[in-house]
Amino acid sequence: MSDTLLYEGKAKKIFSTDDPEIVRISYKNDTTAFNGEKFEQLEGKGQLNNEITSFFFNYLEEHGISSHFVRKISETEQLVRRVEIVPLEVVTRNIVAGSLSKRLGWEEGRKLPKPIVEFYYKDDELGDPLLADVHVQTLELATTFELEKLRRQALEINQHLLELLEPLGLLLVDFKLEFGREASGSFLLADEISPDTCRFWDMETNEKLDKDRFRRDLGGVTAAYAEVYRRLNSNN
Repeated sequence: MSDTLLYEGKAKKIFSTDDPEIVRISYKNDTTAFNGEKFEQLEGKGQLNNEITSFFFNYLEEHGISSHFVRKISETEQLVRRVEIVPLEVVTRNIVAGSLSKRLGWEEGRKLPKPIVEFYYKDDELGDPLLADVHVQTLELATTFELEKLRRQALEINQHLLELLEPLGLLLVDFKLEFGREASGSFLLADEISPDTCRFWDMETNEKLDKDRFRRDLGGVTAAYAEVYRRLNSNN
C-alpha cells in the first residue's frame, strides 16, 4: 500500500494507495478549535473518531445513504473513495447551540420548531462564514438544484441519525457534513461524522459529549467521545 501523503488537515492525513480511485485516511490525535488557534494532542481521540465515523457511515449505507467510505482497516485508518471535497460545510441544527444562539438571541438548549440547514464557506482565512444561497451560487460552489439536493440529503441523514441516537439517550443538537464530487460530478457524502463534527448531549442531563468539552475547557474530552462510542455499540 502506498505511503505517499496527499494532504494533511487538522485531524486527518490522507495517503494514496495502489488503487488511484481509493485513498487511505489516518485519524490523528490532534485536537483544534477556533480555526487552529487552540491545539492539543489527546491520546486515543483519533481511534475513537475513526471507530465512530466508520459506525455512522456503515449505518447510513444500510439506510440508503451512499458515502465515500469503503471500510475500516485499522484502529485509526479507513479506506475511502477519492473525491474532490466541495468547500462547503452543510450544518443541520435541531437544538439551539453555539453560533446560532448568538445570532438568534435564543438560549442554548431550546428546541427549534423544525430542523434547519445552513451552508458555510470552508475557508479558514475567512473564518468559515455563513453563506446565503446567492453567495454559494456567486462562488460557483453549487447550483440551485444541487443546493436543494444537499438540503434534502442533510435532512434525510438527520432523520436517520435521530432515530438511531434517541433510543441511546443521545440528543443530536447539530452536526456538520461535507460532500465530495465524484468523477461524474455528482455529490457523495464524505469527510467524517464524529464528536468533532457533531454536538451530542446526554438526553437526561444535557452533559456535552462532543468537541465543546475542548472548546470550553470542560475537560474529559476523550472520555466523552468514548461514551458516545460505547452507546453506539451498546446493542452489539
